[in-house]
Order: sequence, then C-alpha cells, then structure tokens
Amino acid sequence: MAAPVRFANLPDYAFPRLRRLLDGHAPGGEPIAMSIGEPTHPMPPFVGEVIAANLQGFATYPPNEGTPELLDAISGWLGLRYDVAVGPERLLALNGTREGLYNVAMALCPEEKAGGRPVVLIPNPFYQVYMVAALSVGAEPVFVPATAESGHLPDYASLPPAMLDRVAMAYVCSPANPQGAVADRAYWTTLLRLAERHDFRILADECYSEVYREAPPDGALAAAKALGADPERVIAFHSLSKRSNLAGLRSGFAAGGPEAIARMRQLRSYAGAPLPLPLQRVAERAWADEGHVAASRALYQEKYRIADEVLGDVPGYEPPRAGFFLWLPVEDGEDAALRLWREAGVRVLPGAYLAKDAGAGNSGQGYIRVALVAGASDVRRGLGLLRDVLYR
Repeated sequence: MAAPVRFANLPDYAFPRLRRLLDGHAPGGEPIAMSIGEPTHPMPPFVGEVIAANLQGFATYPPNEGTPELLDAISGWLGLRYDVAVGPERLLALNGTREGLYNVAMALCPEEKAGGRPVVLIPNPFYQVYMVAALSVGAEPVFVPATAESGHLPDYASLPPAMLDRVAMAYVCSPANPQGAVADRAYWTTLLRLAERHDFRILADECYSEVYREAPPDGALAAAKALGADPERVIAFHSLSKRSNLAGLRSGFAAGGPEAIARMRQLRSYAGAPLPLPLQRVAERAWADEGHVAASRALYQEKYRIADEVLGDVPGYEPPRAGFFLWLPVEDGEDAALRLWREAGVRVLPGAYLAKDAGAGNSGQGYIRVALVAGASDVRRGLGLLRDVLYR
C-alpha cells in the first residue's frame, strides 16, 4: 500500500486562498457575500421546539448509527423521493456528509486493485474532501474533466480499460457543485454498467438534490434499482444543510448496501462523532417534513429567474439546472474575483480554487463560482454589479 498522505503537503483549502487574495484590499462598495454556499433561508420553524423538548438528551451518549426513529424517517424519505426501499441496516446517520464522503474511503477502499495501487476517480472541478480521502488511503486520485464539452459531468467511460480495472471508487456530485449540472437516468445507467464491468463502487454525492429549477433530479439509488444492480455498487450521500437550511446542524446520511454500511458503522464506532441526540430528533422531523423544503426551493427558483434576467445574454452563460451556484465564464478567475471585490464589494470564488491542473491546465481557471444564497434583492444587486464590472 502506498504511504498515507502527509497532511502538511496538502494544497490550501479554497477559502483560506480566497482570504489571501482579497482581504488585503478594501471592498469597492457595501460587501455582498456570494462566495460560500451557506444557506441563508429560514430554518424549519420547529427546530427550537424540538431541541427544547429533548434538551436532556445532551446528557447521554447518542446512538452511533442514528436513532431508530431517524433511520425510519430517512428510509421513508428515500421511498417517497426515489421510490426505493432502503431499510435501516442500509443507512448510517452522519455528522455532516463531509464525514461520510471521507470515511467511505477509509472503510471501503482496498489496499490494491488489479495488482496495483487503487484508483479513485474524481470529477474536476471537485469537492476537496474527495481528493483528501483518496490520498489518505494511499489510493491514486485521478481527476477527470467535468467541462462544458462533457455536460459538466465526468465522462468516466472514456478512460482506458486498464485504468478502469484499477478503479476502486468513483465520486460523482449531482447536482454538480459548482456547475449545477444534473446526472440523468442515462448517465447513471451508463456509470452503473461501467462499475459492474470493472468492479468499483459509485459514491454519489447528492447533497444539492432538493434545490432545483424544474424537475427533481434523478438519483443513483433509483437508477440502481431500475437496473437491478448489486446494492453494494452505490453509496449515496444526502444532507440537511442545503435541503433544510441547517448547515450548522451537521446532519446527513449515507445509504448503500448492507456490507458497505456495516463496515462504515464499524469504523465510525472507533473514529466517528455521532450527532447529539436532540439534534437527531430535529433531523427526524426535518426528513419527515416537505413543506419547509418546498418554500425554500421556491426562493431559489426566484433567484434562478433573476440570474437569467440579469445575465441571460452574457456569452457563455449557462442557466444551472439545480443547486445554488452560477459557474460563470471569465478570462481569469482570480483576476475577476479581485476586480469584483475592489470595484464593487462583491465576493466570489475563483473557479481554479475548486479544480486541479490535471495535465491539460486547470479546468476552473476561466470561471468564477457565484453563490445564490443571499436574499433576492441582494442577489439582484450583486449580479447587476458583477455584470457591470466583468461583462460591460
């Protein structure tokens, strides 16, 4: 097995890099935060009430895998949302999905595959935890372009068969962060068949699944059910952070085959931090309630319309199908972000901070990521200033 990563040698996370880029410069107007994907819509109204009613639960150790009631609520939601039957033995409550997206590699990645170092496939741009998870287990991270030419999703089937034979895991983010692309049934089916042929697991990061423009995005579990795939082939990850505007609750879940979940539970019993019991009670209520989700989604749909109105005639603008980011073309992302901050006080993230130079240049270099998390009036003002600075 390859030596584990030395964490001192990891590249900086995106937001410390952004602070270094911008914080030495005064904003050119009243600041508007459009860089980080932190929801600002109202939390569900029952949060405080549920915590207060279960306050004594902070005095006890919480169930590691999730309360039976929470697992039942998640199972019920998966049945309603994707028409799949996933019992409690196939579920693991998480202290935020970042925990699961990292620990899935720790629990399940083999030491070698096809006689060599295992490969972990990662879309490029990507959520940095995918890369760190691969490096932590001594796997080789392979970054596959997710550009306009591939529909902003990685074309894993285009890789050489010899490499695919070494693949142990493949991350997919749908709806995609940052591009807002959605994997449809045909994409999932193709990937599932590829995974069956080359014997690897699909890690489906679906944390933005409930923020969408029109049709609900399809899911990996539903595609696996329709294809009759091995239940161990897919592990799906979901979160309340975006769905329910509860980023600080740190509550999500993993759903997969019983063997995979048992191994992840075993690791978690040694190295995990289960969600406090009162917060699990909040999560139970949140997964069982769709009213607050629909209300929040309507606010995002209004902001999609604002973005289309303000930026619709900008060359290269692609309306996102889902999620709450715009992936806007610019000549150079760092230069554009600095200009926006210095001239207008609008804070956005250079696309290069979310991607890696994988041999053909950094696929995010010519983009900025713009978060539509502020209120509609601030989004309209921020996008108007952005247009004036960058596209006049």
